[in-house]
Amino acid sequence: MAKFDRPLSYPTTRKIDQTDDYHGVPVSDPYRWLENPDSEETQAWVEAQNAVTFGYLKEIPAREKIKQRLTQLWNYERYGIPFKQGDRYFYYKNDGLQNQSILYTLTSLDGEPQVLIDPNTLSEDGTVALGGMALSEDGKLMAYGLSTSGSDWQEWKVRDVETGADLSDHLKWLKFSGASWTHDGKGFFYSRYDEPNEKSKHEDVNYYQKLFYHKLGTPQSEDVLIYDRPDQKEWGFSAGVTEDGKYLIISVWRGTDPQNLIFYKDLTAPESAVVELINEFEAEYNFIDNDGSVFWFKTDLNAPLGRVIAIDINNPPAPSLAGDETPPSPPLGKGGIDLSPPLGKGGIDLSPPLGKGGIQGGFTEIIPEAAETLGGIGILNNQFVTSYLKDAYTQIKIFNLDGSFVRQIALPGIGSAGGFGGKRHDTETFYAYTSFTTPNTIYSYNMLTDESKIYRQPKVDFNPDDYETKQVFYPSKDGTQVPMFITHKKGLELDGNNPTYLYGYGGFSISLTPSFSVSRVVWLEMGGVYVTACLRGGGEYGESWHQAGTKLNKQNVFDDFISAAEWLIANKYTQPAKLAIAGGSNGGLLVGACMTQRPELFGAALPAVGVMDMLRFHKFTIGWAWTSEYGSPENAAEFPTIYGYSPLHNLKPGTAYPATMITTADHDDRVVPAHSFKFASALQEMHGGEKPVLIRIETKAGHGAGKPTAKVIEELADEWAFLVRELSINA
Repeated sequence: MAKFDRPLSYPTTRKIDQTDDYHGVPVSDPYRWLENPDSEETQAWVEAQNAVTFGYLKEIPAREKIKQRLTQLWNYERYGIPFKQGDRYFYYKNDGLQNQSILYTLTSLDGEPQVLIDPNTLSEDGTVALGGMALSEDGKLMAYGLSTSGSDWQEWKVRDVETGADLSDHLKWLKFSGASWTHDGKGFFYSRYDEPNEKSKHEDVNYYQKLFYHKLGTPQSEDVLIYDRPDQKEWGFSAGVTEDGKYLIISVWRGTDPQNLIFYKDLTAPESAVVELINEFEAEYNFIDNDGSVFWFKTDLNAPLGRVIAIDINNPPAPSLAGDETPPSPPLGKGGIDLSPPLGKGGIDLSPPLGKGGIQGGFTEIIPEAAETLGGIGILNNQFVTSYLKDAYTQIKIFNLDGSFVRQIALPGIGSAGGFGGKRHDTETFYAYTSFTTPNTIYSYNMLTDESKIYRQPKVDFNPDDYETKQVFYPSKDGTQVPMFITHKKGLELDGNNPTYLYGYGGFSISLTPSFSVSRVVWLEMGGVYVTACLRGGGEYGESWHQAGTKLNKQNVFDDFISAAEWLIANKYTQPAKLAIAGGSNGGLLVGACMTQRPELFGAALPAVGVMDMLRFHKFTIGWAWTSEYGSPENAAEFPTIYGYSPLHNLKPGTAYPATMITTADHDDRVVPAHSFKFASALQEMHGGEKPVLIRIETKAGHGAGKPTAKVIEELADEWAFLVRELSINA
């Protein structure tokens, strides 16, 4: 290991006199000027900070060895799950070290694949990525989006699948949108924002999304406006055409709140109006499929773990009830209504009041709430294929369309499975399975015989039998039992001296499930322990678990993470000097909050693209949408909680903080880099210890999606090298 005989000298960051009043509380913001990423002064600051950081990193002898091992491990063929459209199959593949995966097409599974789009040819450094794609019903045309330097902004084009040639269509200013074709192949639906200010497009707030129809061969200026709401600036629209081609289903979202509305448009009558089927933000409704006028949804309405219901649009939900009125008596349609805990198939329960926002009429429960959390769901072989989470690992169950249970699909172990795509009458499908020690393996599955066969199995240069994963449950501060996965070499000695990497997220109903990463193999090979804590705020146990980590409950998330660290120390896996914490985005906030609340508990901290300024997050790009998760600093009742954990505002002068390497990117327009810039400046100013406080700022990159392989390997080599140095690992 390198010995550093001289203290790090950080760039001087100019401070300004800026104080804001929040409900009578004065809050200074001396680094406000760093919110402009394009100013010459900010760019000079970035260069100066990177010079310190990369100067430090290059002096770590183990870094080059780590980078070589990462590169060696990464160099293996990786396949995406095949999917079929029309008479063709499609799949993504990366030969190993390609910056971007390539999309291939073929006419049969054993046929000769042809390249449909290779994003690696679109830029010299691999910073142009394929952001999304949608195939026409016959599989002959593909609409696809391109993202540059990791930006959420995308430009969409249309490609002829047979010839590989692009048509004249060119759409701009799409963000948070896919595309969905009409079945005649003449055009598709998509959502966009108005054209932004070119100079500030990576910082300005995004409001007033609009839903359009684009007719092939026409300029974007002639696209037909399908729906917008000038009176609802926060509403966004995700639209999809049903498998039978008869309806456009419009999911109306409002920020990151999982509750949404459902509207639809009858595509068999071109002049038909948009119908508001569910017009109150009362629950989450995910459209599954339809059988004529009967629409199937996955919902958490009075079922926090999720269930499947059917709504007949010829007998639609009545307007929302006011107060505590009781709904009318039956007839209620086939199957009855279940608005309380599950009563079993066809049960009726009308005793409890629905309350404001309840739905009624044409509502049938198909699959009741279970003990596990219902995730994705689709229809194959005229059956529901459902994905459940049991203590954060996957179970796949099949049900008939009447809700009767058929079977559970056997998976290789405790891990994560996904895929199972296809059309309603398909009998063959594909899925991927992975665990902490199992690379993403693709299986074909026969719905008729219940047989899984390996279709693609990657060859990675390591032996999974050398490692083991266990799941434990530990008590958080308030006694809540929290699940945690621990992976390490077999025969690990619990002597408190193992370098340990504790990862968490805890927000936005996102579940952390077992997954494989070659970067973790390098950590495990160095004798490291890799730990994932499934914190409140996630979706592991449904909406109640999510809500327990939001707004005024956000401190629960930090308590869960801190308790995980304390459990690992108490059970002799590690000690504070050997413990690193890491997380990205909302997980970066997690790391920032925990290192400011309990700086003595950790040896190192790696907050990535984190939300660090909780008083101004809502003023940039899509940050306003997170108020449903965090609350708003402009709300007097919520401000004290937010201010109480905001990482930027809870640094204390003279405190010895853990060795810290903040990572961000200059083109991140999801969590703007100002969060990390300001936090790094304040941390360097306040830090009273000898451990380094660095910020690594990637250029020509964004929040993470589409980042070239070369940049990913460089960043991971830097992170592992940093931990080797700061946790005193013999590597």
